[in-house]
Amino acid sequence: MKLHKESKGTILVASIVFAVVAFLAVRFLEEWSLFIIIPLLVVYGLVFWFFRVPHRAILEHRKEVIAPVDGKVVMIKEVEENEFLSGKAVQVSIFMSPLNVHICRYPVSGKVVYKKYHPGKYLVAWHEKSSTENERTTVAVETEDAHKVVFRQIAGYVARRIVFYCNENDEAKAGHEFGFIKFGSRMDVFLPLDTKILCKIGDKTKGGVDVIAEMT
Repeated sequence: MKLHKESKGTILVASIVFAVVAFLAVRFLEEWSLFIIIPLLVVYGLVFWFFRVPHRAILEHRKEVIAPVDGKVVMIKEVEENEFLSGKAVQVSIFMSPLNVHICRYPVSGKVVYKKYHPGKYLVAWHEKSSTENERTTVAVETEDAHKVVFRQIAGYVARRIVFYCNENDEAKAGHEFGFIKFGSRMDVFLPLDTKILCKIGDKTKGGVDVIAEMT
């Protein structure tokens, strides 16, 4: 199983903790040590599972909007996006549980025209205000048809580290990785009002593969 590059520090810490606790359990609890080691081994395995990098066949997309993450669609609504668009947009929000793949991908192809990191709170990721109050990043891409699409990584109650690798003027390719969020979070995508939304609330998405909308 291929692991994401963001796993290195977390897995090192998890390995040290597991080794120390397992040693102490065997040393002092003897035959009862398995009651500590087995649950700890399950958690240790989940850390590896969280950082997995699944193989995805990424196609070339021009007008389609691709699911930026694995997760569940929790919101589709018309909102005011005031950080970059300064106007109305359709917001599609996808919630990621700690068991989902947390690679973040470009939802559209084009050129990166804006990026910014915002420190903030750690409200639960499905809370509506998390989009504007939590720790988050905002990225905007202008497509070849001059559509401007904004998307936002949002830290949740558990997630405490967001990374994004893109810079302004970078080429964005729909479905390709631009960042990562650790342990439970949300992605918001803000689309033009005339965008044809192809997903619905409750749908489960596969990042880089599923088409969630189409721009006219």
